[in-house]
Amino acid sequence: MKIYISADIEGVTGIAHWDETEKSKSDYQKFAQQMTDEVKAACEGAVNAGVEEIWIKDAHDSGRNIIAVDLPEIIRLVRGWSEHPYLMVQELDESFDALLMIGYHSFGSSNANPLSHTLNPNRLNYIKLNGEFASEFLIHSYIAAMVNVPVVLVSGDEGICKEANTLNQNIKTIAVNKGVGNSVISIHPQLAVKQIKEGVESILKEDINKCKIKLPHHFKVELSYINHWRAYKASFYPKMKQLSSTNVAFESDDYFEVLRMLLFTT
Repeated sequence: MKIYISADIEGVTGIAHWDETEKSKSDYQKFAQQMTDEVKAACEGAVNAGVEEIWIKDAHDSGRNIIAVDLPEIIRLVRGWSEHPYLMVQELDESFDALLMIGYHSFGSSNANPLSHTLNPNRLNYIKLNGEFASEFLIHSYIAAMVNVPVVLVSGDEGICKEANTLNQNIKTIAVNKGVGNSVISIHPQLAVKQIKEGVESILKEDINKCKIKLPHHFKVELSYINHWRAYKASFYPKMKQLSSTNVAFESDDYFEVLRMLLFTT
């Protein structure tokens, strides 16, 4: 079995402030270590389930957060950003048996995480996809659907876990944080590691085809920018329409065209 792990940091256990996500800040290193520990736990659970090859995308900020030496030797770690439209699941294709998401967080404008955002927190208020607020989980789950790979497990805040199970109730979810206003209530970091390891092992031993997500036939995307001039600039992207001073909309039947648009406008 060959699996893919996409890892972010704003949904790792205990994280509550942007300073804990930035390399230049003193609080960063312990959360980069927790991100690594949670990815390591997912790898260990996968190995126990018989997985022979694991690809990991370090999908936070610079893409240079995970401490590779802590991981098992069977991994391939994707660091940095190629600028391919697949973004946080770069290199995902039909050869993979499953996609797992570790440290994921709620969508931009959600109150389920003090660090909630979608793609670029410095530019966007939110993204809507077919009328619903879109998270990074949803955007990348649809990529998995394009290449017929089931999304089997999501860890992160309670909001993103609820969203995952709304999309497919068979997805294994592990909620490590609960956002309350500008605060977080979390479980113990070592308990999170234990639950991720056990959760990955158990779900990979089940019928993971039940975790496949259906791709819609048409896509209407709304982008809401913090700065009005970014919306004006984005309005010149092919087939983009300006809705207001800060919002633009794009429609397509081809999800790859949606991804291409997001690459150039976010």
